[in-house]
Amino acid sequence: MIARDVVLGNLGKYEKDKIKIGVLGSHSALDTCDGAVEEGFRTLAVCQEGRDKTYSKYFKAHRNPDGTLKRGMVDEVILLKKFKDIMDLKVMDRLLKDNVLFVPNRSFTSYCSIDQVENDFVVPMVGSRNLLRSEERGMDKDYYWLLERAGLPFPKKIKDPQEIDTLTIVKLHHKVKKLERGFFTASSFKEYEEKSKELLRQGVIDKEGLKEARMEQYVIGPVFNLDFFYSPLSRGEERIELIGIDWRFESSLDGYVRLPAAQQLALDENQVIPEYTVCGHNSATLRESLLENAFELAEKYVKTTQEHFAPGIIGPFCLQTCVDKDLKFFIYDVAPRIGGGTNVHMAVGHAYGNALWRKNMSTGRRLAMEVRTAIDEDRLEEIVT
Repeated sequence: MIARDVVLGNLGKYEKDKIKIGVLGSHSALDTCDGAVEEGFRTLAVCQEGRDKTYSKYFKAHRNPDGTLKRGMVDEVILLKKFKDIMDLKVMDRLLKDNVLFVPNRSFTSYCSIDQVENDFVVPMVGSRNLLRSEERGMDKDYYWLLERAGLPFPKKIKDPQEIDTLTIVKLHHKVKKLERGFFTASSFKEYEEKSKELLRQGVIDKEGLKEARMEQYVIGPVFNLDFFYSPLSRGEERIELIGIDWRFESSLDGYVRLPAAQQLALDENQVIPEYTVCGHNSATLRESLLENAFELAEKYVKTTQEHFAPGIIGPFCLQTCVDKDLKFFIYDVAPRIGGGTNVHMAVGHAYGNALWRKNMSTGRRLAMEVRTAIDEDRLEEIVT
């Protein structure tokens, strides 16, 4: 892990009144930038050639001569050949000279080496740098390791395909779309063999990914991504906040389940096994009797991160859950950074965040508020790693 003195040394050179919020131009960058401009910050998106127009054109910030914003939310774009080029010393030097506080998202840790993120990225980062690796399933101390130590519920692991005797989901990366899912389900070893053989033939998965796949019992129930925020700066107020809840649209799964059974059975061999590629999100709420249980999950997760990954989680995090027929939560994924579905409450906020803060409150805006508080109270070192 990069020495903290290096990061704080760079932070110490910043002009506090000129701090910008920076982010990789993908994933949840729009929410990050929108929230930043709402709190008076300039924004910078690091983009990849051919994937930049969302940020450099369609949501580009346009300001009046006095600097007030009249349209958009992305003030500047750094255009790179590849996202991973953000690790180039010249690029990092520009970010430092621009007084950028960088917000990590999943694209950042996917397109860039996690080793480089931990050891080489010298730009001050808002959030928990040392927790980002826990998102990589199969690592020694991944989020399953954390959930187990926290005593949090997660789906039962299936160690061997021959043990499959109930509906099971097999989690692995897509062979071609590396950042997407090659997930499939099976209720028996025979079905596992048949589906994996077919997906290997189609080029959806590969043998290496299949060998390393995580298998767990499928929890039948609705999905709720709980978008929390932990504030180390809060004084006399609850530090854990529920900003919002979202759920996913997955292709081709969502199209598949809208078909009548007869049409599902008529699909050809290349269509019959649905894929689980996330392509959008929608907003949701929980019945009030479940909210305290949701907060209990967050309390245990935060405490355990503080015990094993000091200083623990900082800022936004997402517990991705299913709720079964007995209204019990099961955590099937954890994002120790801004979640992928927070764009759903961009600008307008979410029922919970708005009700708590009495104004439109998205995850991006809550993050920017924390930065503003840290600047005003001279406590930036408490939220930067």
